[in-house]
Amino acid sequence: MNEHEKRVMDWLAGRGDEMIELLRGAVNIDSGSYDKAGVDAVGAHFEKFFAVHGIRTEREPHATFGDAIHVIVDDAPTNEKPVVLMGHRDTVFPKGEVAKRPFTIKDGKAYGPGVADMKAGVVMNAFVLAAFKALGGNPAPLRGLITSDEEIASPSSRPVIERVARGARCVFNSEPGRPSGAVVTGRKGGVFMVLEVEGKAAHSGGAFEKGISAIGELAHKIVAIHALTDLKKGVTLNVGLVRGGQSVNTTAPSAVGEIDMRYVHPADRATTLAAIERIVAHSTVPGATAKLTIRGEFLPLVASAEAETLFAGYRDAAADAGLSIVGEFSGGCADSGFTAAVGCPTLCSTGPVGANAHTVEEVLELDSLVPRAQALALAILRLPAAA
Repeated sequence: MNEHEKRVMDWLAGRGDEMIELLRGAVNIDSGSYDKAGVDAVGAHFEKFFAVHGIRTEREPHATFGDAIHVIVDDAPTNEKPVVLMGHRDTVFPKGEVAKRPFTIKDGKAYGPGVADMKAGVVMNAFVLAAFKALGGNPAPLRGLITSDEEIASPSSRPVIERVARGARCVFNSEPGRPSGAVVTGRKGGVFMVLEVEGKAAHSGGAFEKGISAIGELAHKIVAIHALTDLKKGVTLNVGLVRGGQSVNTTAPSAVGEIDMRYVHPADRATTLAAIERIVAHSTVPGATAKLTIRGEFLPLVASAEAETLFAGYRDAAADAGLSIVGEFSGGCADSGFTAAVGCPTLCSTGPVGANAHTVEEVLELDSLVPRAQALALAILRLPAAA
């Protein structure tokens, strides 16, 4: 480790308490994906941090969801592609959750809504960017991207993410490190759909033969859709929500099922969707009709040769920060799939280590904040100079 690397490591080592306070403030703001005011308030919390450290930020506004925040460490014009540190600040929790269980520390662990997924990752990225602003030495321009709606498949952020990734040298996405301490080198893609079935109401006692049961038709379709699951290929189908009907003594005039589809290989997306469309088009209950709508989607994170090289560099840098890192595959989805799909080398889950995301037991290992920040900073410092 050279002298400059040691200075960066020491700078980050001395900021552990500051990291916790920045995280406390972020967690203690409700920021569910549909709560634009809350999500933007978290954005303002980070903008204040960057202003204190002399780092410029730019907001890319959105009328419905939270604004995207671009962080610019190097103001000098350059044609060199930047290294991007990415993270989202929205959570899955409703307004009022913070009042029930605010940021809390117990036995070296932090708790609170979004503490690991992924406000801690945004905090870590912020301090790494601040370290380079203070000390320099980055081999390429540095940018941060803080998005607003990842938990609902990034309807507003996806075009921003893809545009930034197309112009980037590489992306480190600070989703929480796995409970094992691993980073994520591959993820499944996901398609989230709504299946609406229409039937015809009739009195189920006095005019049963005149009815068309939408619930009956949905039941047949659920069985057929679930049968498309192929665990060996990594394709899974789950109808996780159903609703419908009018009353117990009425044949159901309508029914709805919400479908979660996951896949590993990009080619399986089209094949599986085509099979679902055939199921939707075929009616087992005469007279029933159905419609399928895609409501959200993530692309798979498929590791390229360049991404594997990026991971190897990060792994070696992490070892010098005292961490033993391996890469894992995850069935969960993330924005990293969008950056990888446009050809940008991407490494995911470089954030501090957490567990139990999306639950009231969500937890962050506080002693991972500084070492994961150091590992990321070293990985950036050791990137080869651009050709």
